[in-house]
Amino acid sequence: MQVILMETVEALGLAGTEVKVAPGYARNFLFPRQKAMAATPANRRRMEQMRAKIELQIAKERGAAQEAAKKLEGVVCRISAKVSNEGRLYGSVTVGDIVEALAARDITVSKKMVLLRENIKEVGTYPVGIYLYKDVVPEISVEIVADEKAE
Repeated sequence: MQVILMETVEALGLAGTEVKVAPGYARNFLFPRQKAMAATPANRRRMEQMRAKIELQIAKERGAAQEAAKKLEGVVCRISAKVSNEGRLYGSVTVGDIVEALAARDITVSKKMVLLRENIKEVGTYPVGIYLYKDVVPEISVEIVADEKAE
């Protein structure tokens, strides 16, 4: 089913674009939440009239994301964890731990924004991406250190 996105949907595309989706996804998710409309000739004309407004909104969102990316560049997030003698963690550092550590530094991000390839299981420094916008993904450094109390 062809639909026109009324707002940016992360997995599909930017607002104003026409995409093909499963009919059930359109009926049960996109249409009720007013994230898309059916790609009829009348709706295409309506979207052309709204395109300038949408492009302005996209530019604002991208600008805000780029400003936030400048603030995040070079951030080093230190997380202390219980460590064995070999330098392996008892457990692992997850996305939730990274979000909490950033919140302690007054940096608000959601779990969905943190791009962690796999859970961290050893002491060291790891690059972690923060998804802010489609092509704005600054990297922060997450440094895992041994918890002094655990030894």
